[in-house]
Amino acid sequence: MRVTYFLPVLAITIFSVVSCNSGSDKKETTREIAPDGDKTTQTTTTDNKTDDESKGIGKFKNVTLTHPLDEKMVASGKAIYDMKCGSCHKLSEEKLVGPGWKAVTDRRTPEWIMNFVTNTDEMLAKNKDAKDLYEVCLVKMPNQNLKDEDARNILEFMRNNDGAK
Repeated sequence: MRVTYFLPVLAITIFSVVSCNSGSDKKETTREIAPDGDKTTQTTTTDNKTDDESKGIGKFKNVTLTHPLDEKMVASGKAIYDMKCGSCHKLSEEKLVGPGWKAVTDRRTPEWIMNFVTNTDEMLAKNKDAKDLYEVCLVKMPNQNLKDEDARNILEFMRNNDGAK
């Protein structure tokens, strides 16, 4: 019974902070070819924030995005969303318990999103954007204890939801 209650609350808190508007603009994209020959896109940001602020606090410093989207990752991310996130977050702009996910990948860097979902407590304690979002959203997202792979899959699902190809 405790786990059933905990997971939705955790999902609400994580994505409440992730989904609120940050004001960060993605301005520069570079394309690379991975060693296996697949095309990838690495997104960097150039704005008034320091790298640490726009990327959040955690181990993710440079996230390489797939181009095109990795459909297996999207499917895995959807399964995680359905299990842990969907009870609190809609895929539209509409707020449920937490804010909607629409355009979250336009407002946040991939590194920030992954650092937030894997390092929620520290981000809420130390990251200015996370603190600001908490004040706006009024819901503290609990730590979902996601593995790095789960966080990356959720990011890919968010990108798909936002119309990335």
